[in-house]
Amino acid sequence: QVQLVESGGGLVQPGGSLRLSCAASGTIFRDSRMGWYRQAPGKQRELVASIRSSGYTNYADSVKGRFSIARDNAKNTAYLQMNSLKPEDTAVYYCWCFWGMDYWGKGTLVTVSS
Repeated sequence: QVQLVESGGGLVQPGGSLRLSCAASGTIFRDSRMGWYRQAPGKQRELVASIRSSGYTNYADSVKGRFSIARDNAKNTAYLQMNSLKPEDTAVYYCWCFWGMDYWGKGTLVTVSS
């Protein structure tokens, strides 16, 4: 059973930064595809960024140049560095892993507000 636990959310002012972490259980982490989704109130869940086991990354157009995804296979952890945050980035951020099927964390709330 794969478990994903997010941390690092919170309240930040516009223009600020946050780093989200996702700790994954199990030995599948190294070969799995990891990513972050977000869901704002009243909106559908959307892909923010993903990273393959090869290191190839993909980003939503709305976060390109501001967010960066990374993974540390030795620590079974994925990260999302979020810079130049905007109020429209406010959402619950979910860690996602694909290994034969989709796995999800419970989410961490990011609020961007002055």
